[in-house]
Amino acid sequence: MPRRFGLAPSAAEIERIARAALARLPQAFAVHLGELVLAVEDFADDDLLAELAIDDPFDLTGVYEGRPLHARSIEHSGTLPDRIRLFRRPILEEWAARGDETLERLVAHVLIHEVGHHFGLSDEVMHALEEEAG
Repeated sequence: MPRRFGLAPSAAEIERIARAALARLPQAFAVHLGELVLAVEDFADDDLLAELAIDDPFDLTGVYEGRPLHARSIEHSGTLPDRIRLFRRPILEEWAARGDETLERLVAHVLIHEVGHHFGLSDEVMHALEEEAG
């Protein structure tokens, strides 16, 4: 019997999954996320893709926008809150391509990667930590 699929998860469903992952973070990290804004959009906008030199919008699953904690000072008061944007369609594409991972796990992975940027970790450091843990 062929497998039947329902509708793709909505932005609101992805956001619920991401907020649940945020809620599971250890308190030592969670207390530093205060005013962080979480947004889920279908794709990154053209300006962001150009800024990051990304040609294919499916290549970007999430982005942290803000000033990492280690780079803050009193001089930066009055700025917009930090924001993590997750991109639904690239996340769903990656989920479908992997086939062996739950959507919840993938969303948590992308979200935690962006939270790592909030704490000032580079992509290289996060990948190394993931390799060590994996």
